Amino acid sequence: MSEQAQRRAGRPRKAVLNKDRITEHALSLVSTDGYEALTMSRLAKSLGVAASALYNHVSSKHDLLQWIQELVMAEIDATVFDTLDIEQALVQWATSYRDTFARHIPLIPVIAVLPVADSPRTLNMYERVAEALRDYGMDDEVIIPSIVALESFIFGSAMDTAAPHDIFETKDHKDATPNFTQAVADQRATGRNTSDDSFQRGLRAMVSGLLAAGSAA
Repeated sequence: MSEQAQRRAGRPRKAVLNKDRITEHALSLVSTDGYEALTMSRLAKSLGVAASALYNHVSSKHDLLQWIQELVMAEIDATVFDTLDIEQALVQWATSYRDTFARHIPLIPVIAVLPVADSPRTLNMYERVAEALRDYGMDDEVIIPSIVALESFIFGSAMDTAAPHDIFETKDHKDATPNFTQAVADQRATGRNTSDDSFQRGLRAMVSGLLAAGSAA
């Protein structure tokens, strides 16, 4: 028997499936074709295995989503709370959060409502934010509402990055909307990315407002 035939007949040097490979393929499916594309059969096909083989590694689609959540949350930088003042840290963290989900927009409706109990990385991120807000002096009862308010803005802003360039084009309605039309033209004249500029303006105002409203007297 030739050496090549022996290699084909022998056991593979590496396992065909593992958690990291499954998760990366699942994330690719969702990011490319949306949450509806994530089925065990389609995932198995992308991995080149039978669907039944997946259940030796992951027991349900819910568990698979938890794995995806862990993988994506690893991209968000919460270390800024170790080195920056609270206002700068919140802006940098939120920007990292928004940029991460701008790369994975189809995940937003899923991750936004997914329980975090089985996602250690997500919990660790929340812990770091909550600790920073508490150290700053924010009242305990408003820490979670403040985080949720920021997340709502972050997710919406991430989705806004996919908006078409001409979304505010008034076309045949310029005479009826002179103020709005002029505002759109003036913004475009700045050369700044509308999505990025809007996000940073809103984020800084929100962070400043939440810190001012939530700190203990």
